[in-house]
Amino acid sequence: MAYWKPNSTVAAVVERDGRMLMVEEHTAEGLRLNQPAGHLDPGESLQDAAVRETLEETGWRVEPVALLGLYMARYANAKEGVDVTYLRHAFVCRALSHDAARPLDEGIVRAVWMTPDEILAARERHRSPAVERTVLDYVAGRRFPLDLIWTHPDAVSGTGAAT
Repeated sequence: MAYWKPNSTVAAVVERDGRMLMVEEHTAEGLRLNQPAGHLDPGESLQDAAVRETLEETGWRVEPVALLGLYMARYANAKEGVDVTYLRHAFVCRALSHDAARPLDEGIVRAVWMTPDEILAARERHRSPAVERTVLDYVAGRRFPLDLIWTHPDAVSGTGAAT
């Protein structure tokens, strides 16, 4: 049996004045909508990854205030030979400040504030099914305390043995 593991990703759900922070990004399937999101990098906590990805993709500095949920989705494209399962950790974040001069990550066209209804009406442009579910869970009021996630210091310091 081949070795398999899901890819760990994070997403930030940032709401201000009834609008949610989204990104438009170029993908193999064309221009797509997503929450600020990306992969967990070595040596960082899930919360730190959400903060970093949001800054890199939108120029917004944010602070995670709650865990929204955990989402698992599969992306398969036989034509490209791709079959990846993503485990997404979504955080509710508070917007702190914006650096409009900061260049955005490669592939990001723009950051845009959208109402939940606008996001849901654009389902055909969502990067993944997790985009819609994340919005629905946020609107429904789902929130979990951040201390639900425990991170051993060795996981973020780069020291220690794997267990």
